[in-house]
Amino acid sequence: MQYISTRGGIEPVSFTEAVMMGLATDGGLLLPRTIPRIGSETFAEWKDLTYQDLAFEIMSRFIDDIPDADLHKLISRSYASFDREEITPLVHQGSLHIMELFHGPTLAFKDVALQFLGNVIEYLLEKKDSVMNILGATSGDTGSAAIYGVRGKERINIFILHPHQRVSEVQEKQMTTVTDTNVFNIAIRGTFDDGQAIVKAIFNDLNFKEEQHLGAINSINWARVLAQVVYYVYACLHISSHENDKATDFAVPTGNFGDIFAGYIAKRMLPEGSIRKLLLATNSNDILTRMVNDGDYSLSQVEATSSPSMDIQSASNFERYLYYLLDEEPDRVSQAMTQLTETGKIDLIDFKDQIQRDFTAEKATEEDVSATITDFYREYRYIIDPHTAVGVHCALKHQTKGIPVCCLATAHPAKFGDTVEKAIGKPLELPVSISEIMEKETRCELMDADKNLIQDFIKKHSKHG
Repeated sequence: MQYISTRGGIEPVSFTEAVMMGLATDGGLLLPRTIPRIGSETFAEWKDLTYQDLAFEIMSRFIDDIPDADLHKLISRSYASFDREEITPLVHQGSLHIMELFHGPTLAFKDVALQFLGNVIEYLLEKKDSVMNILGATSGDTGSAAIYGVRGKERINIFILHPHQRVSEVQEKQMTTVTDTNVFNIAIRGTFDDGQAIVKAIFNDLNFKEEQHLGAINSINWARVLAQVVYYVYACLHISSHENDKATDFAVPTGNFGDIFAGYIAKRMLPEGSIRKLLLATNSNDILTRMVNDGDYSLSQVEATSSPSMDIQSASNFERYLYYLLDEEPDRVSQAMTQLTETGKIDLIDFKDQIQRDFTAEKATEEDVSATITDFYREYRYIIDPHTAVGVHCALKHQTKGIPVCCLATAHPAKFGDTVEKAIGKPLELPVSISEIMEKETRCELMDADKNLIQDFIKKHSKHG
C-alpha cells in the first residue's frame, strides 16, 4: 500500500515511511492511495474474531511493509495494557449502544491508537538504529495517551504542548506526573489551536524537522486514524449480530475530526449499508457542525467548555476529508487550505448536499451536556463524561426508530469529576490509576505560545542518534 499527500507534493511512500514522516513534507496529510473494500463474505467471517485478530485483518490491508508475525506481536503488545478483554466493550443503555473506549492506561479513547503507534515507532527505530523526538499538541487526552505510549522508550523523547489551565485537573496530572527523563510537558499560554499551529509550523520547517529527528504522534499521523478504524468495524460486527444485521448509526463527539474520519474510512471499507449515518457531535466550538449544516467552515474564537478535548476551531484532520470532498484533486485541496490560512474560512456551500450525505451534525450547549449527564444517570444509573454526553445528546436528537445507534464513550467520567459530580449530585469513585496520581510530583514548563521559544526548547532537550 502506498501513501500520498492531500496536497500532491510528494512521491508515494510506504506505510512505515508515512508513520515516520507524520506530516507530509509538502504540508499536507498522508492518506492511502486506495481504500480497501471488504466483501460481505469476508465481513461475515470476522464476526467471531477477537479484537486483536480483527485489528490485524484490518491493519494488514493497509500495511504491507511490516511482516505479519511482527504486526501480530505489535498489536498484541499494544492492547495488553487494557483492563477489558474486549478492549472496546459495548454496553446497552436504553435505546443506545455505548462503546466504552476508555479501558486503556489513561482512560481515554486515544489509548486505542497511541499504544499501537508508540510500539510501531519503537519497532521502526530499532530496525533503523535511529532515534525520534516526538512533538505534539493536545487539547487534553492525546497528550497523556501519547506520553504513556512512549514513556521510558530509550530511542524516543516526547514534547507535548497543552493549553495552560484549559484542560481538566486529571488530564493535566496524567501528563505532568510522568517524570521519565524522555518526557517533556510544555504548558503554553494560549489555546489548543495555538499549540497545534506551532506544531504544524515547526513541522513545516523541514531543515529543523530533519536536524531534530522530529516525528508526529497527533492525529495527523495516519497510523492513529488506522487504529481507530478497527473499533468501528468491531462495533458493526457486534451490533449486527444482536440486531439482525441492521445498519448502524454512529454518534461521535469530535473536535479535531480524527475520530469521525476513522468512521468515514470504515464506512467506505465495509459492505454497503453496514454503517448508515455518521452523526457528528460538537460542543459550543461548532465549526464542524456549521460545516455540515451550512457549508460554513470558518474559524472563530475558541470557547472554554466542560468538554475541553473538543475546544477546537481548526480541525487538524478535516483536510483529509476535504481531499475526498474535492474529488481527490490535490491542487484544489492546496488552494482551499491557502484560502483558510489567508481568510480564516473555506466556502463549502456548493458541497453541502454531498457533505450531508456523509454526515449529520448537531451542537450541544453546556446546558445540554449537563442535562444529558443528569438524565442518563437518573434513567439508567450509568455515568457518562461530558464529551460522551455531547455524542449522546446528538444521538437522541437524531435517532431513527428501528436503527441501532452506537455512541462512542471517549473518556472515563472520573477524568471530568467536577462537571459529572455536579450533574449527578454525588461524588464519583475514582479509579485507582487516577487517585494515585493526584498527589504525585509534577514536572512541566510554562511558556508563551511562541514557535521560536518552543523550537529552542526542543533543540536543547532533543535526542540525537
